[in-house]
Amino acid sequence: MKLKRFFALALTAMTALPALAATPVKFTLDWKFEGPAAAYLVALEKGYYKDAGLDVTIDSGKGSLDAIPKVASGTYQFGFADINSLIKFKDQNPNSELKGILMVYDKPPFAIIGSKQTGVAKPKDLEGKTLGAPAPDGAYAQWKAFTDVTGINPSEVNIDNVSFAVRESMLVQKRVDAITGYSFSSFLNLRKIGLPAEDINVMLMADYGLKLYGNTILVNPEFAKQNPELVKGFVKATIKGWQYAVAHPEESIQYVIERNKIAKKAVETQRLQMCIDDNVVTDNVKANGFGGVDSARMAEAIDQVGLTYDFKNKPTPEAVFTEEFLPAKSEREL
Repeated sequence: MKLKRFFALALTAMTALPALAATPVKFTLDWKFEGPAAAYLVALEKGYYKDAGLDVTIDSGKGSLDAIPKVASGTYQFGFADINSLIKFKDQNPNSELKGILMVYDKPPFAIIGSKQTGVAKPKDLEGKTLGAPAPDGAYAQWKAFTDVTGINPSEVNIDNVSFAVRESMLVQKRVDAITGYSFSSFLNLRKIGLPAEDINVMLMADYGLKLYGNTILVNPEFAKQNPELVKGFVKATIKGWQYAVAHPEESIQYVIERNKIAKKAVETQRLQMCIDDNVVTDNVKANGFGGVDSARMAEAIDQVGLTYDFKNKPTPEAVFTEEFLPAKSEREL
């Protein structure tokens, strides 16, 4: 009896022990809770991050530049940011060990958007026309490189520094002939204000010679040094989130709608699907797996960034991105 009682007490004590606490980390997006954010919210709500030993808080961002200083300073352990902005940051901060660890947008959404009404359907159509471009716009930042690779004479294009708020409406009103923007955002904004889909001409810059990559997951260097297995877990869970979102886009959008009360399910589902089709599941990703980069292409991309930016401490591909936290290719198929 005493032996039975001993084992009973021992079993009670073991079951009463708390589970190992998950490590709290903060992850900042590049923008609002919209369609492409679904993958990260899936990973959160379905417990993929929790299974990796992480208690993740996801916050919205204020642009692709916003995440870089937040992660570099350690305010956030992870962030989602434009790698071309990271290249410039590394040039300005050559001692920083901040790197991308998971390439999400194999093809960036940087685009020139014209319309049937203004007669802009291909790059050369811009000559003799007016381009509406907000000065801080990520797509407009690539303009000099775009003109270089397409042979556009930039002196023949009038640039109107419009605001983000009126960019699409000015195109509809034909006050400008084309605009710069993110493909999935500007397309849906134009549809929202009444321009038919068949009248919208989206030119992805990557389809016309730009070798640039797009947004990547960043990790704080000190956190990565101290917690390499947790970083691998975060990456693997994020990949699972994207795999689920690609396979189940409509279901995944419910998590966006829960975070963004003014978002429309149909619109955000379409935004996510456009992002998947144009930026995430590319031919390269189908062949080589999601999340990695090609060093030769990255070197070309850095050179193209140099067409729009004067380097003082030009970074190498290895200084900008590392694949050390990626799982095997077989686990990165989309």
